[in-house]
Amino acid sequence: QVQLVESGGGLVQAGGSLRLSCAASGSTFSIATIGWYRQAPGNQRELVARITSGAVTNYADSVKGRFTISRDNAKRTMYLQMNSLKPEDTAVYYCNLLIRSGKDVYNYWGQGTQVTVSS
Repeated sequence: QVQLVESGGGLVQAGGSLRLSCAASGSTFSIATIGWYRQAPGNQRELVARITSGAVTNYADSVKGRFTISRDNAKRTMYLQMNSLKPEDTAVYYCNLLIRSGKDVYNYWGQGTQVTVSS
């Protein structure tokens, strides 16, 4: 069983920056695809960014050039650096860890951390 613990959310003014962290338990971190998702009130949860075990990244169009996802396998921790924040980035942010083993898929979520961007 993997547990994910997030930190780093908060309130920031538009144009500011925040860095989210997500620490994982267990020994499978290095082989997992990890990602950040967000959910604003009334909206579905959406992918923000993800990075594979081979360090291939992809980003939502709305955050390209502003957000950077990274991972530190030795620390079993993932990060989301968020710059030039906008009010529309306001949401609960969730980290995710996905492992595929043959036909089996293991999907884990953090508890969520609130990010609020004021205008």
